[in-house]
Amino acid sequence: MTTKRQGPLAGLKVLEIAGIGPGPFCAMLFADLGADVVVVDRIEAGPDALDLGGTQLANRGKRSVAVDLKTVEGVETVLRLIEQSDALIEGMRPGVMERLGLGPDICLGRNSRLIYGRMTGWGQDGPLAHAAGHDLNYIALSGALWYAGQPGEAPVTPPSLVGDVGGGAMYLAVGLLAGIMNARATGVGQVVDAAIVDGSAHMTTLLLALQASGQMRSERGQSLLDGPHWYNTYRCAEGGFISVGSLEPKFYRELREKLGLGADPLFDRPYDASSWPQLRERFATLFLERSRDEWCALLEGTDACFAPVLSPDEAATHPHMHARGVYTRDDGVLQAAPAPRFSATPASRPGPIPRRGEHQDDVLGDWLPNQPKPASNVNGPNP
Repeated sequence: MTTKRQGPLAGLKVLEIAGIGPGPFCAMLFADLGADVVVVDRIEAGPDALDLGGTQLANRGKRSVAVDLKTVEGVETVLRLIEQSDALIEGMRPGVMERLGLGPDICLGRNSRLIYGRMTGWGQDGPLAHAAGHDLNYIALSGALWYAGQPGEAPVTPPSLVGDVGGGAMYLAVGLLAGIMNARATGVGQVVDAAIVDGSAHMTTLLLALQASGQMRSERGQSLLDGPHWYNTYRCAEGGFISVGSLEPKFYRELREKLGLGADPLFDRPYDASSWPQLRERFATLFLERSRDEWCALLEGTDACFAPVLSPDEAATHPHMHARGVYTRDDGVLQAAPAPRFSATPASRPGPIPRRGEHQDDVLGDWLPNQPKPASNVNGPNP
C-alpha cells in the first residue's frame, strides 16, 4: 500500500481523470502538498497518447486505477470514487465528460460537496471552446505573449509554463482550494471553470497597471520591462548568458558602479526610451568581454539585480539552489522539490510515479472499504 503523504493537504481526496498538461500538473501540486490523489487511467494508452512512462513526473505521488470509461461498470466505479472525493480534476474538451455520463450535474448529484474542476485552454463556452489548441495559442490570444520578443521580430515561443502551468494549473489549484473552503463552510459544491485564456490574461494585470500609468507601450521594445538596457539578457565571452534587472534607481546605480560606468554621462537617463537601443548595444559589447563565471564573480549576490541564465541541470548544482534543496534527483530523474514550503506541515519528498492501474486494489479498499469490488473488466492490468 502506498505510504501516506505528508503536507498541509493531508487527508484531502482528489480524483483526477487522466489527461495531459495543466490538469495533471495541478493534481501533482495537490499530491506534492499531501493530498491523496487518485488518477483514473485508461486500461491502455490511447493511439494519440504521449506516454512518458516512468518519466511522467506530473504523476508523482499519485495512485493509479485503470478504468474503462466506455462501460457502465467503469463509469459507476468512478462515480463511487467521486462520492468519496473532495475534488475532481478533468481536462477534456467541453461536453466529453457529459457524454461519458460524468458531467457536473451527475457528479454533484452523487456528492453535493464536490468541487468539480474543469481545465481547458479556451474555457467551457465561447466561439473557440471546442477548437484544439496548446499553450502557445492560448497565451497568444490572451495577450500574454505579446511582449515576448524584440521590435520587428516574431514573439519568442516560450516553454509551456506561462499558459499550461501559470495561467492554467495554478489558477485551477487556487479555484479548487477556494471551492473546497467554501464547501466546508456551506456544504455546497460547485464547478470551477479554469481556462488558460482567462488565467494568462489575469496574469497580465501588472503589465496593464504599467500600461495605464504610461510605462508600458503597445510597441515591443519601448516599454519598461522589455526594452531597457538594464532589464535584459546578454551573451558572454564563452557563449553563456546573464540577466540584469536593475529596475529601481538605487539598483541601477549599483550596476553602473560595478560595471565601471558610474562617471559615463551616457548612462545618466536610464528611463529615456530613446536611448535604450544604443545602451543595449553598449551593454552587449561590454558583457561579451568576460565569461559568465567572471560576471558572476563580480555581480552575483550584489544589489545590481543580476543572475546567470542557467539550464535546469546547472540550476540544480548552483550553491543557492543546492542550499535550499530546490532540485532533487529521484530514481535518476531530475525533479523540482514541492513548493511552496510550510513550517508546521512540511511536504514529503516527491512521491514515486505509478504504473498504470498499479493501485487498483489499494484505492478501492481505502476509498470504498464496505462496497463490492467492481466488475473485472475495470480492474486493469496487474502490476
